[in-house]
Amino acid sequence: MTITFLGTGTSTGVPVVACNCVVCQSNDKRDTRLRTSVMVDVAGHKFIIDCGPDFRYQMIREKVEDISAIIFTHGHRDHIAGIDDVRAFNYVLNKTVDIYATQAVIDSINKEFPYILTEKRFFGAPQLEFHVIENKPFSINGVEILPIEVLHHKLSVFGFRIGTFTYITDASFISESEKPKAIGSDVLVVNALRKSKHISHFSLDEALELISELKPKKAYITHLSHFIGLHQDIQNDLPDNVFLAFDGLKVNISG
Repeated sequence: MTITFLGTGTSTGVPVVACNCVVCQSNDKRDTRLRTSVMVDVAGHKFIIDCGPDFRYQMIREKVEDISAIIFTHGHRDHIAGIDDVRAFNYVLNKTVDIYATQAVIDSINKEFPYILTEKRFFGAPQLEFHVIENKPFSINGVEILPIEVLHHKLSVFGFRIGTFTYITDASFISESEKPKAIGSDVLVVNALRKSKHISHFSLDEALELISELKPKKAYITHLSHFIGLHQDIQNDLPDNVFLAFDGLKVNISG
């Protein structure tokens, strides 16, 4: 299994428009962050988790020529805004793209992109097959995926576990009943917006506390804002098995 971090930034991305802070002006490429998304490659099946406004460029940058499905964590715009660009795969591959999401996310997509889902679907709109998921295991091409429900302030959001890989983004709370789903992960990805506390995202300290509790072999932190600080400065202070993710990073998981 190979995990590719397509984007590791929060909803504004980094650099932020019109910002002259040290992070936004950094020459370190790791401090440039597109909106958060990952690609999970399992035995040649490529699953995209979230499809934000940078989706088109992310696919071009990684030279992705085929995808098996797109799985959504929630319906906020920085996670769904790129769905119109999925039509490129319709044209090139001459196939419909499978979408896995809760009914709430599908409703959000319908509201943002009414020409995709309505009975009066516009000619040339993406050809998508929607599959409703709930908080129970589902499979795509024989690969089992386990949702993990977390809260993004008061909004229900899904993280996902695929084998020994666990991905949690846009979370500020995870219940005791959901935590066991993530225990025993070889690789855990969790969000941390900034150092200071935030109403709808883990802070860096909160993310580190969760990592310590769940005890993965390795952990990566994503969905970072420019308030987190310079990549190298933060990395120097992290535990040996915890890493700031960055755009384009690839992580291989054996087994």
